[in-house]
Amino acid sequence: MASYTVVPEPLRLEGGAGAIEALLELPAAVGADGGVPVVDPAPRSVAICCHPHPLYGGSLSNKVIHTVARAFVAAGVPALRFNFRGVGASAGVHDDGRGETEDLVAVAAQIRQRFPGADLWLAGFSFGAWVALRATARLVPARLVTVAPPVGRWDFADIAPPTCPWLLLQGTADELLDATEVEAWARALSPEAQITLLPDASHFFHGRLHEVRDFVETFARQAYIE
Repeated sequence: MASYTVVPEPLRLEGGAGAIEALLELPAAVGADGGVPVVDPAPRSVAICCHPHPLYGGSLSNKVIHTVARAFVAAGVPALRFNFRGVGASAGVHDDGRGETEDLVAVAAQIRQRFPGADLWLAGFSFGAWVALRATARLVPARLVTVAPPVGRWDFADIAPPTCPWLLLQGTADELLDATEVEAWARALSPEAQITLLPDASHFFHGRLHEVRDFVETFARQAYIE
């Protein structure tokens, strides 16, 4: 199994409200001889990771979405996190998911230009999972990860069922969401998500982030052996 170090690259992208602050993390393969780590200029996949609700402190530095992104990198997949409009150095103001979805679509177009041969993967935590799901029909990702999608708090009625391989992680002791409602929603879709319930885990997965990392990394690595 290949081992990777992280090569960070801060980016300034463009969205509908202006500049978007982003951070691209590239996996650099570490050779058995301990030589200089090498970044693949043409990766097979690249993942875009969406942070939780901006009005409640959500940003690209959120620990859950940071964990998800690093899990992708550990599997050899470049991962980009970005601040939705009005967060950090990103221009604009919060737009209840509409503008944030457009931000994601704009970011994806620019990432596809940078990595034209790579499959696009999407991921999101909480509000970010909802935004990723909203954009899935337009972006048609090759793989999807949603962590604690906020079923019951945001409108999921118009979200088309993803058709790609899809991992859904949900804590059963989520203090903000009804885990049984999240599971019931996902199981009613066709095709059904790969649902993983973490017993007694809270919304922010306190003390359980290593499990989130392991599940996401395993799911990412499966893409290359299926």
